[in-house]
Amino acid sequence: MTKNSHAVTYPAFLLRIFRGAFDGTWRFYVWMTVLTAIALVGANAWAQQTANGMHVTSMTDHVSWGLYIANFTFGVGLAAGAVMMVIPAYLYDDHEMHDVVLVGELLAIAAICICIGFVVVDMGRPDRLWHIMPGIGRFNWPISMLTWDVLVLNGYLLLNLHITGYLVYTKFLGKRPSKRWYLPFVFVAIGWAISIHTVTAFLYSGLGGRPFWNSALLAPRFIASAFVAGPAFVIVLLQVVRRASSFRIGDGPIRTLTSVLRVTVLLNLFMLGSEVFTAFYTGGAHATAAKYLFFGAHGRHGLVPWIWSAIALNVLSAVLLHSKATREKVAVLDLACFAAFVGVWIEKGMGLIIPGFVPSTLHEIVEYSPTLTEWKITAGIWAFGLIVLTIALKTALPVLTGEVSLERDRELDRTRGPAEPEEDVRLAS
Repeated sequence: MTKNSHAVTYPAFLLRIFRGAFDGTWRFYVWMTVLTAIALVGANAWAQQTANGMHVTSMTDHVSWGLYIANFTFGVGLAAGAVMMVIPAYLYDDHEMHDVVLVGELLAIAAICICIGFVVVDMGRPDRLWHIMPGIGRFNWPISMLTWDVLVLNGYLLLNLHITGYLVYTKFLGKRPSKRWYLPFVFVAIGWAISIHTVTAFLYSGLGGRPFWNSALLAPRFIASAFVAGPAFVIVLLQVVRRASSFRIGDGPIRTLTSVLRVTVLLNLFMLGSEVFTAFYTGGAHATAAKYLFFGAHGRHGLVPWIWSAIALNVLSAVLLHSKATREKVAVLDLACFAAFVGVWIEKGMGLIIPGFVPSTLHEIVEYSPTLTEWKITAGIWAFGLIVLTIALKTALPVLTGEVSLERDRELDRTRGPAEPEEDVRLAS
């Protein structure tokens, strides 16, 4: 270690920035209190589900995947869509996007936490998780598509943790990040983001007994919808960050993401129309699930309001995004992003997962409608994800703006006068 080196340990750095993560205005505390209350309601509902069994849900032998896996699928797309921040910043050297790319990375971390939460609650008994642990249970890799999903999701989480952790840490120390320690991981993360949603699509389309999912277009449609939900959420998030913090964000990144969203929302609608045409024009027994989804069958219409609401929201979003009002009024842009986000959430949830099971392989129509317990657990997991995202932003953004840094802390220590001896927190460089 050189004489003038002041490198601090990573745990000391984490302790310092987490200590400031909970300093905020009354709005911050109200927001966190509401999210915590919702998360606790969800935790209580999950405890009841674990104690009483999965019969408290509406899932049956006919419909074995429901609201949990629907949200898991959407969450994977949200995590993949967050990479849209990275592509223009590093592949096209958009300097305006460099300052906000970390927001997308933090969103990806929170989205993966949401995905893991939905997988755990869908298992019924989390103590059975050891069955897919390598060396303890039977991982069944590379045969099982589920094990591929486990690998790509956890790998993507580790990639984003490394990228964000390294960039924030070097900024805290006042050093210039070394490209060899983060740039290769950024490019790997771009490809990995595509792979996590592709593998999820293969998980469905590879099930031969579910003809509704047996489409070669499913994986591209997953990617297109991810690049709708991700940028839509990030656009609104950037505006919230700009108003609620001192982190300065220009209009350039928002304009870039809006331009991307204008294309992807139309592409998503085109792919949906292609699948609808194929199902209804060719007809046959394989079109039964699509007919039930869009128009109902045998007096059952449980999913019809869901899918037409999704289509209406996606069309509304496309119209608003291509209107002049979106460029002039922020409120119209926010409405378009909200419509796109909710529309894709319905389309990839109730409009994709449930029709794969209805009608069943025995040609029975057993409808599915989520119970209150499922809605409580779903709300709790989303609240937990928003808590993770809020704390991550509250931790990282002050470092990026220079409000929290090693030199600033030392300056504050000098103004406070002599302090008590502390433990040595230095490392050899």
